[in-house]
Amino acid sequence: QTLRCVFHRLLSVILMVESGRGSRKEVLPITSAVTSARNQAITFISSLVDDLKEVVFPVLRILLQHICIKVPDKADYRTHAAQALVTLLNKLPRVEFAEFISWLYKYSLNKISYRVFALDVALALLEVPERNLDSSLSLDQQKFLKHQFLVQVMVFGRCSDKAPVVRSKALSSFAHCLEMKAAATLESIQDSLQSCECCGYITESRDILTVSNHPLKTLPTFRTMELADSSNSAVLDGKEIMAMLRVRAGDEKTSVRKSALQVFVNILKHKATLCSAEDLSVLQERCRDPAVSVRKQALQSITELLLSQPSNVLVQKAWLNGVVPVVMDAESSVQEKALDCLDQLLLQHIKSYKSRSADGKQELAWDLLTLLSSENQELNRYLNKAFHLWSKQNKFTSTFINNVMSHVETEHAVAAWMLLAKVAGSSPKLDYSKILESWHSVSRQQNTSTGTIGHILCVIGHVAKHLPKSSCERLIDHIKCWLKESQCPLEVISPAVETLQKLCRACANVPEEAQELLNEVCGGLVSTCESYISNIVLKEDGAEQLQEDLLVRHLFLLGEAAQLCPAKVGKHIFLLVQSILASVNKDQVSGSTDSEEIPGSQPLSQFRGSAMPPVVRAHAFITLGKLCLQHEDLAKKCIAALARELEVSQDVAVRNNVVIVMCDLCIRYTSMVDRYIPNISLCLKDPSAFIRKQTLILLTNLLQEEFVKWKDCLFFCFVSVLVDPNPDIARFGEFCLVHLLLKRNPVMFSQHFIECIFHFNSYEKHEKYNRFRQSARAKNLFTLKGKDNKEKRMRIYTFLLEHFTDEQRFSITTKISHSILACFVDEVLPMDMEANELLSDTFAVLSCKEIKLSTMRSKPEEDMQPDEDEMVMANAVMQVAQKKLISQVQKKNFIENIIPIITSLKSLMEQKRIPALKDLMNYLREMMQDYRNEIKDFFAVDKQLAAELEYDMKKYEEQLAREKESDHEQVLAAQTEPSPSLERAASPGGLTNNAQSPASRRQSLPPGSVPSSGPSELATPCADALKQQFLGRRAASLSTLAILNCARKAVEDRSKQRSKSVGRSLSHAAAPSSTEGSKQVSFQSLNQQSAGENVAMAGRAISTPEQTINDLTFGAGVSYISLTHTPGSASGKLVEGLKNPKMVILLPSSSPSRPQEWKVESPARRKSSQQVPLRRSQRKTPRKPDN
Repeated sequence: QTLRCVFHRLLSVILMVESGRGSRKEVLPITSAVTSARNQAITFISSLVDDLKEVVFPVLRILLQHICIKVPDKADYRTHAAQALVTLLNKLPRVEFAEFISWLYKYSLNKISYRVFALDVALALLEVPERNLDSSLSLDQQKFLKHQFLVQVMVFGRCSDKAPVVRSKALSSFAHCLEMKAAATLESIQDSLQSCECCGYITESRDILTVSNHPLKTLPTFRTMELADSSNSAVLDGKEIMAMLRVRAGDEKTSVRKSALQVFVNILKHKATLCSAEDLSVLQERCRDPAVSVRKQALQSITELLLSQPSNVLVQKAWLNGVVPVVMDAESSVQEKALDCLDQLLLQHIKSYKSRSADGKQELAWDLLTLLSSENQELNRYLNKAFHLWSKQNKFTSTFINNVMSHVETEHAVAAWMLLAKVAGSSPKLDYSKILESWHSVSRQQNTSTGTIGHILCVIGHVAKHLPKSSCERLIDHIKCWLKESQCPLEVISPAVETLQKLCRACANVPEEAQELLNEVCGGLVSTCESYISNIVLKEDGAEQLQEDLLVRHLFLLGEAAQLCPAKVGKHIFLLVQSILASVNKDQVSGSTDSEEIPGSQPLSQFRGSAMPPVVRAHAFITLGKLCLQHEDLAKKCIAALARELEVSQDVAVRNNVVIVMCDLCIRYTSMVDRYIPNISLCLKDPSAFIRKQTLILLTNLLQEEFVKWKDCLFFCFVSVLVDPNPDIARFGEFCLVHLLLKRNPVMFSQHFIECIFHFNSYEKHEKYNRFRQSARAKNLFTLKGKDNKEKRMRIYTFLLEHFTDEQRFSITTKISHSILACFVDEVLPMDMEANELLSDTFAVLSCKEIKLSTMRSKPEEDMQPDEDEMVMANAVMQVAQKKLISQVQKKNFIENIIPIITSLKSLMEQKRIPALKDLMNYLREMMQDYRNEIKDFFAVDKQLAAELEYDMKKYEEQLAREKESDHEQVLAAQTEPSPSLERAASPGGLTNNAQSPASRRQSLPPGSVPSSGPSELATPCADALKQQFLGRRAASLSTLAILNCARKAVEDRSKQRSKSVGRSLSHAAAPSSTEGSKQVSFQSLNQQSAGENVAMAGRAISTPEQTINDLTFGAGVSYISLTHTPGSASGKLVEGLKNPKMVILLPSSSPSRPQEWKVESPARRKSSQQVPLRRSQRKTPRKPDN
């Protein structure tokens, strides 16, 4: 008893909290005095345990449990408490130790704060050497002594916890385990990853902590804690562990993703498992994570992995693809991190070739540079940005340049020249003689790589201003001759011409002189190309001499040189290029669909019939585009033909090059090309995925620079990329819209949203929306109308709504109500079947979670824990207050502006029997859940309308339940089909038509009948649909069949003697003019009326018995209820109420008489007539709200 009192007093000292009574105790600042007192308390307890041994063990166990339960939920205090707990726990013998670990495991399955502290304890236990096993322990107890249990169960098992804070803590703890030096810890992790099976326990935290009396008598304030056992476990292998980590790396919480990356890299660093492309792609993708901290962690992790495995080519490529593009990051701190990583691995280890050693880091640097100059050349554009930033920091010293130059004649030649090409522009201190020697050497060789030649020419261009004039002139002549002799590879023509331009400028003193020299040099190249192309195109035997590669080379050189000397380009050259571009098929142009958009007089028509290979034509379009950039008159003549080529060309390369040319011309001649932007946007639906992506890139660039505006159908064409069949293009479209275009125009989505609903449903009856001019071909390509495309349309709507601001979400709901729904209520738009899909989409949008304000959607995070920073609590309070205020404003807007429109529209849709009524009811049900109290307040002045709405919602929910049950019954019926004879026998009966309005039909379905499923409840069914309903009816018994036959004969005899006083005929009743006045008579029992179920598809009349009976009579409690008679319902079977109860069944062919009015009124009828208001659908005009 004394020990319990002492330990209870020392508990607050160990936990570093204030002493005293009460469950909530304030923590003490972690000062040296508080820490010293804690250490002394632990030492004192340890000495007591050493002295008293077994006597103190039960009380020590209680103390350890209370440390776990009462530890403050702050990081520093948890760490100190875990260290104290492990220190004291080591004083226990093996059996007691194992028992406490067993309790700790159950404790780790409880609430969030317990699960977090259990991880701290597990880490502290892993720092302690593993205990030896002996025979005194059972097999179950032995596992609790092993580090393997702590790692695989208590740490790794929490990596898939429901709470993000626990997942994050578990992942970071697991990463820490991998860094530990303890052999047992690493061995247990490697066993998990490399063996086929490991004992991983992943359980849902549903165990409830119970405080019960221990066998020992304990104080009420200091009792032992017992936990319910949970042995739910799962067996995992290494592949499943890595799969789980991949999922965690894409977790919704930033801290979880960051911790997962740490685990990933630690596992791969220690080679516990092989680096697969799938695992490396996770690290690579996280370098572009939305969160800055995750991007930094990914850069750090992938760099550490590469340094641990420098010779792994997969890791090298992943590092390049992950790190290099980040130099363009918008966040400066992330950009600096990427530059540091590149500097660390690329630049710092460039040494002189002679002084090279077996240093792995030097080899790694050249391996990476070699990849950049070969397989990963597309990354060079990002690398140029890095070198530009480094040049401002004066990183390229003369020593660095000389070190690079020493590698130009070695196995690193290509990479060295690539590096020199990037640094030469910012460092004039080069050995020019060596550069010129290298050029003369490679220009004579036939097997030199095009990359090396291009880099050398680039270096010459950079140093041209530092070369002597004589050297420049010799280089000009040499390069010019080299190009004329067609020895230059196609890929090198562009850098060669660019180098010529820089050399000419270096030779001239003034710009005018430089242009004269360019006219002379490049003019000679243009003349050479013109002569060669003329020999091929204009001579009769030219086609026989055609060498495809040589012609392509001359065409490309012509385009490059012509840009530098526009004065030397004559009309003859224009005609030569146009003749190559002439369409292969004479009927291609005339067979196009949109001839009204392109003028008839086209400069290419005179050359129609030329049969140039597609590759030649593709390059000819590029050349024509370059000529048009310098000659506006040519551009005016050719732009229409270029637009036509996009439609008629069957070659992917041709269409791709034409799109590029037209977008370049749009920058130069914006107003001229603007009218052809719709033609370019059609390429977003091109059969080739490559062209779709290319068009997406080009249009995004034009929109970013504002050469093109969001007008006509461009926005809708662009967002249709979101549902592209290629998921990569769809994701790229999302990136372009959100990260590039939306930032420049934040209201872009909200401005076009309502028109999106009209456009994608191809609805053109609105006077304002979807009225822009669009060709038939464009409509066919971009249409998303119809039920089959509903999912695609919703994908677009929800994507746009996800990126709305709360202010935009608030206003869009009102705009939709006024711009779409109110138009139907006010009869501005016709309520017909064409409007059905439009209304269906509208209600689906209004019902979706994305349109709700973020403060309304967000739920209190279950992982919100008091943290060291008290601002978290303040922000939480602020968010609650903000949510309450916004909620009140939104609810007021909904009640005042939307509910009146919805209720009026509901009545109109019921009258017109529009199937979208089901979507309206679904939206109402959604809103009733959010605004139930406010709706009651609003309807306080109109209780009748409120009762109707509540009744409709109740019936709609019942209908949904019946549809679900019906689907289940149809499945069962399909398994056990009734015999045809019974089906035929069961078919006669009092059937009412299914074409009633939902308001009237809800009252007439008896229990036990099966309603039609889906939209058929809200629309007039076809004959086939009615036939299908017969299949689900119960089979009639033999006595029932006999009764029905007798009744049928009686009715036939009766019909022969029927007097003229019979009520109106069915045909007369079916006339539309009688819709308002006609009545339909049916019998319902009182219990059926109270159930309010629909008898539209009843399988029998009221008189038909449910089971075999001896006497046939009416059921008790029959009432006469008048229902609105809707058009088309006259074909239903009516039940005639006569004095003689024998005559109750009529065949469809007979004309029903007006039933004789009963003198006695049912009490239930009288009562219901007083309480149940008239159905809203029976009113002639919708009632407007009083307010």
